[in-house]
Amino acid sequence: MTHRPGDVVVTGVGLALPGAATPGALLRRAAPAAGPAPEPFDTAVRIGRRGHRYKDRATRLALCAALDALRDAALIPADGEEVTVPGDTVGVVASSNLGNLDTACLTAAAIAERSAMDLSPMSLPNASSNVIASWVAIRHGLRGPNLMLCNGATSGLDAVHWGATLVAAGRVRRAVVIGVETHNAVVEDLLGRPADELLDGAAALVVEGARWAEARGVPAAAALGPYERRAGLTGCIEALLPGGAAPGVWFTPERYAERPAGAVPVPETVPRYDVTDAVGRSSGALGVLQCAAAVGWLTRAEAGKRAGGGTGSGAGDGAAFGDRAASDGGARAAPDPAAPDPGSAAEALASVPVSAEVSASVPVSRQALITSGDDTADAVAGLLLRPTPARCHRPPAARAPLSAMECSR
Repeated sequence: MTHRPGDVVVTGVGLALPGAATPGALLRRAAPAAGPAPEPFDTAVRIGRRGHRYKDRATRLALCAALDALRDAALIPADGEEVTVPGDTVGVVASSNLGNLDTACLTAAAIAERSAMDLSPMSLPNASSNVIASWVAIRHGLRGPNLMLCNGATSGLDAVHWGATLVAAGRVRRAVVIGVETHNAVVEDLLGRPADELLDGAAALVVEGARWAEARGVPAAAALGPYERRAGLTGCIEALLPGGAAPGVWFTPERYAERPAGAVPVPETVPRYDVTDAVGRSSGALGVLQCAAAVGWLTRAEAGKRAGGGTGSGAGDGAAFGDRAASDGGARAAPDPAAPDPGSAAEALASVPVSAEVSASVPVSRQALITSGDDTADAVAGLLLRPTPARCHRPPAARAPLSAMECSR
């Protein structure tokens, strides 16, 4: 069954990745072949020494990406960490399959070899799988629903869906969605792969009700379309794109093996991107990384359209023109509703309401298809990411009344 999250948009993107500071950088076809490998992402630069205390690597990366996304969405000022909206209007959904695997294994080994009395009470909370989502909420005072997903290949895209569902259901007005994985000796041993094939980084999105983004005067970078979860890739794509419609771009599952023409209902002419080629195998972070990359693609396509170059989908790989600016050291202040924000991907876009009816009318050829999982998995998840109606120059539709569950603030 296809679920439509309603009027939910992306208002912030944050990355904590080596060698990729903007969403457009995720559109590289592969990691650079020449020169030394990028240095590991320095979390201390963004969150300081206080952010490191008693936290594992995955949690620190998640905190960096979340801070970046919240600042990009103008929910946190450049000189602070507390959100400028009521904390109970913001939820957290995090995804990681392997994030605290090393802590859990080392804790179990210590108990088996010695006793529980030898464990540090300060580090023991890191053995809990929900530690990533919890620390993000604690750090920024986010008191909405707090969820942690460890759901295999589809986990990241499932997290985006559940963040959007919380918003559409009126549980919160906005949610931070984080995908993070890291590599260490324990992860490398479990997966049987060297560190340079594995992701050590995080991505975060702020998904927000369009009406609340409009009320804050914040332009949206993209609108969330329908989400689908099925047992096979072909059925998932056909459900999202009935009639064999061709999207503007396809973000494929991790290390997707291309099939003979006609075997998958996505024409060969549609550009394909596997973000793991550039950043490493991403496991539970994949879906969030794909959505961040799709924001970069939509921004590039819009810039190309404005420049008279068509959709922009065929632009060269590498740095995109019009990318969302990295908010590292240059976070946005509270925006002026009357003026566009020059530091966002939605530069020069008016902050208009986004309705399900208007969003659904965006041509499929201007939408990004995102899929995680494959036919050998128990399930495949898919999502469409769309340009905002401002990019399509369509008038806003009538606004439906608030539901009884809508938060009051």
